[in-house]
This record gives sequence, C-alpha cells and structure tokens, in this order.
Amino acid sequence: VDSMPGWFRPIAEYQPFTPAIETLRGLLLGSGIGHNGWLAVGWCLGLMVLGYLWSAATFGRDPA
Repeated sequence: VDSMPGWFRPIAEYQPFTPAIETLRGLLLGSGIGHNGWLAVGWCLGLMVLGYLWSAATFGRDPA
C-alpha cells in the first residue's frame, strides 16, 4: 500500500473484502472475529443502499 499513489491508498486500505473474509474465517475456524463482523455488515448495508439509489435513479430516468 505504501507504494500506491496517494488517492488510491484509502481505497486499498478500507475496502469491503478484508472484514468479510476475516469474519468468515473466524466463524469457520472458531476464532474471534473482533469488530470485523460489524464492519462487514456495515459495508454490505452501505453497498446495498448505493445499489438501491443507483438502480432507482436509472429506472426513473427517461429512456430517450
């Protein structure tokens, strides 16, 4: 991450896959998941809201 351009670092550091994978790994292996479960749920809800807003805007526009 240190060698990435400055504008791309936050995207690489705060992305939805790591919390989801760490949560699944912790649940499957029986280890602790810490705060990763809440982060994974938050990412899922955030992406769901963005997807809903995008699809509602696309559906509501004029097809011309």
